[in-house]
Amino acid sequence: MASSDTLQTRVERALSQVKNPRSGNDVLAAGMVKDLAAAGDGTVTFTFLLGRDDPGSLAREVRKAVQGVDGVTAVRVNVTDASSGAAGTAPRQTAPRPGPGGVPPPPTPVELPHLGTVLAISSGKGGVGKSTVSANLAVALARAGQRVGLMDADIYGPNIPRMMGVDQKPEVRGGKIQPLEAHGVKLISLALIVERDSPAIWRGPIIMKVIGQFVKDVDWGELDYFLVDLPPGTGDAQLSLAQTVHIRAAIIVTTPQEVAVGDSLRGAKMFERVGVPVLGVVENMSYFVCPHCGERTEIFLAGGGTRLADELGVPLLGQVPLQAQLADLADTGRPVVAADPDSPAARALEAVARRVSDALAALPR
Repeated sequence: MASSDTLQTRVERALSQVKNPRSGNDVLAAGMVKDLAAAGDGTVTFTFLLGRDDPGSLAREVRKAVQGVDGVTAVRVNVTDASSGAAGTAPRQTAPRPGPGGVPPPPTPVELPHLGTVLAISSGKGGVGKSTVSANLAVALARAGQRVGLMDADIYGPNIPRMMGVDQKPEVRGGKIQPLEAHGVKLISLALIVERDSPAIWRGPIIMKVIGQFVKDVDWGELDYFLVDLPPGTGDAQLSLAQTVHIRAAIIVTTPQEVAVGDSLRGAKMFERVGVPVLGVVENMSYFVCPHCGERTEIFLAGGGTRLADELGVPLLGQVPLQAQLADLADTGRPVVAADPDSPAARALEAVARRVSDALAALPR
């Protein structure tokens, strides 16, 4: 290999092969890649300017192109909105300007190695069992011998403490909030700090501050997995998390109905737009298992999770059935994977945990 063929040169060559379908230009010539740097350890960092009309999947294509370059060990992409202008023209080379009211540009997410692999669990709408999946996935990973942290970032409906069977306020020692522990999982939630009947009527800056505090000011110790249960939708909490810590991947939870699938698709596209790969889809409430005869009944229109996974080009990580007493177990702080591990729902959730571990291990570093 010629000495002039540096890692940076090879990365630039790979980026020049990625075309913006809107303009027809490659992303490098179009000025969409800024501050490109290749470190000696193989870590490549850059800012990717994504226009309002550009497909969100372009950020994922750019990341994959760089990950495939020989010598690249890690890719750090900060996806930001490009300034509007004529199609195919390079954005101005000026420094980012403050937004309305002097608000500075969003921060670049940082690496926090002690948190291990950061995994966001999201849904497009409420009521699909996202928190149930989050709690049971965390417990299943812990039961497999992993060191797991679970952050309840669903600020509007923080239910993780109830599902995990904890309710005391966390202590503060040495300026650090001490997470509670249940079923082998360390956890923190807004529900442990505010009164139960206090409504969370918060705007973006407050949400960002709370999420930043939960990530950086909690004594998580050394973890293998850090799971974040996000509120439904595509609001401030999702963006705040993506701007605070480097998210390894996201899981989308849906139910089989088309109304849930459509909302989940929008949530998945949001993660693509901020450069977070979607690891896969979990279909919850897929079918009903009779507690007496074990017969499987399709209550909802079947196949929504599969259709969503196919449209996103990601695997269906599992189909979790409805099951008698599942809600009662959650209400009394007993995740089904621990309380009834041989039940159909528990077996399905354990399988999801194994597939998540395998899929994360297969992601390029």
